Amino acid sequence: MSRPADAPVEFRAGRSDLSPGRELMAELNDLLDTQYPGRVVRPGSVTTPDEMVPPGGTFLIGFAGDRAVAIGGLRRLDDDLCEIKRMYVVPDARSGGIGRALLAALEDAARALGYRRARLDAGPEQKHSRVLFEDTGYVQIEKYNRNHIADYFAEKRL
Repeated sequence: MSRPADAPVEFRAGRSDLSPGRELMAELNDLLDTQYPGRVVRPGSVTTPDEMVPPGGTFLIGFAGDRAVAIGGLRRLDDDLCEIKRMYVVPDARSGGIGRALLAALEDAARALGYRRARLDAGPEQKHSRVLFEDTGYVQIEKYNRNHIADYFAEKRL
């Protein structure tokens, strides 16, 4: 069987609290809880499922064939500005461009919702994510939220 990363990925709108988004969110949370001990008791950033749906947000699920392999969302910060949240690609689909495609799809969705800028944050264990963000035009900025886990904050003009 070929790796999911070898298959084209189709992004569809969904919800983070309904299947299959819910299951991938659980995988992401398990990973973050492992990487950041104490996160279960004191999460770094809390985003509700309702924040990542229209009219101010979106939640995308990436499918390789019938299999969900990626998720990501965005939420409104103000009329001009959104925040990209909860990007995750399943382990056997990484390093094949799905994360980059997901980020581009989220940025397209942000533009369609009328946003002109996107922000995001990442913790010290998200080294690959930070490289992706910098490679795609995100510029590091001052801390803009109260996420105590994050040490990287960035913004991009859409």
